[in-house]
Amino acid sequence: MLLPTSRALAQTVTIDNVTIVDVSSGRLQANKSIVVGGKRIARIEDASVATRATATIDGTGMFVIPGLWDMHVHAYFTNDTSRFHTTNDVMFPLFIVNGVTGVRDLGSNLDATLAARDSVAAHQLIGPRMLVSGPMIDGPTTRYAAAIKVTTGDEARAAVRMLKARGVDLIKTQTLVPKDAYFALADEAARIGIPFEGHVPREITGLEAVRAGQRSFEHMIGVTDTNTKLIAALAQNMVWQCPTVINSVGTSSDFANDPGIPYWLRSAVDGWRATAKTQAALPDSAARAANQRATRRLALVKQLYDAKIPLLAGTDAPAGYDLVPGASLHRELQLFVRAGLTPLQALQTATLNPARYFGKTDSWGTIEPGKVADLVLLARNPLVDIANTRQVVAVVADGRYYSPRELDRMRVRIMELVAK
Repeated sequence: MLLPTSRALAQTVTIDNVTIVDVSSGRLQANKSIVVGGKRIARIEDASVATRATATIDGTGMFVIPGLWDMHVHAYFTNDTSRFHTTNDVMFPLFIVNGVTGVRDLGSNLDATLAARDSVAAHQLIGPRMLVSGPMIDGPTTRYAAAIKVTTGDEARAAVRMLKARGVDLIKTQTLVPKDAYFALADEAARIGIPFEGHVPREITGLEAVRAGQRSFEHMIGVTDTNTKLIAALAQNMVWQCPTVINSVGTSSDFANDPGIPYWLRSAVDGWRATAKTQAALPDSAARAANQRATRRLALVKQLYDAKIPLLAGTDAPAGYDLVPGASLHRELQLFVRAGLTPLQALQTATLNPARYFGKTDSWGTIEPGKVADLVLLARNPLVDIANTRQVVAVVADGRYYSPRELDRMRVRIMELVAK
């Protein structure tokens, strides 16, 4: 959704008499007034008669958290330009209405994702803040449209240089990158000063990826509960993990109870419905095996957390089963709690940890004066129940205020678009 010029400017916003959730400590700061000026938090003060008089919204009984991040998405996972409007008109607004004010895009059409990143930053397009890889770097037999094929080290180096020159924020590796090309990619990325992250390729071990300087592992590829040497190396080198648990443990019952379904494309939902029907018809032995795999995945998440390996919340939306953009992030946080994290620890994976990951704790991740105004007003306390992150009342994204009424209008418009 495009913003008219008159609405592209950040506003002065006051959220009055609200409880601030300090995601660093878990402390609650009650009866506070948050004043946003431009794109940043101008001040935080005790709520009073004076602050009530200038309030944009009364936060009495509500809780405010930093804007959420989905650290693994694919906004333009195609080169078919006729489909890009779906991202702009449906996916990006869906992130906002779900309180997702930032995303890390790990594989998209280069021109489209750079244009969107810059348009969102200029408040010309409704959507989350974006840090992007552009197309993934993969091997010569890749099945992905949004990928650059490399076979040799020279080709990998050239791809890294081209992407850096175009202005991407990071490099994304895929599964089929040949071994020599991978190490050349890692060397070139270090030489020109751009981080690389993504899949651990099939020809590479997890330990080799750690030693090569890969900043994050996606989907916990190459990590097992018995590989204690790798787990120790991940912890020692602070190699981040973005498990995307939701993309591997979804069930037919999850689909049936997913509140995000009415807000996504009918063609995709019909495919998911067929998958759910197939899952539901599987014999009990298959269902038990799937549950055991899910249990092992969740146990591995907790094992990594206990080993002090930093975690990031990401979903792979919309490139998988039952992954509605925005809504799926709330389910990922619930899965983290199911794995054994506390609600605070889960919340940190989508707020404080992304700021740490990007080296931006001076601007993102917590609610403090001087920081960028990415805020989500919730009806209920997420530290009591992580599912309360779904209870979005209002959103401030990069200083731009989305009122309850505006969020409702956006939801209605999204439902109209996906029904066509």
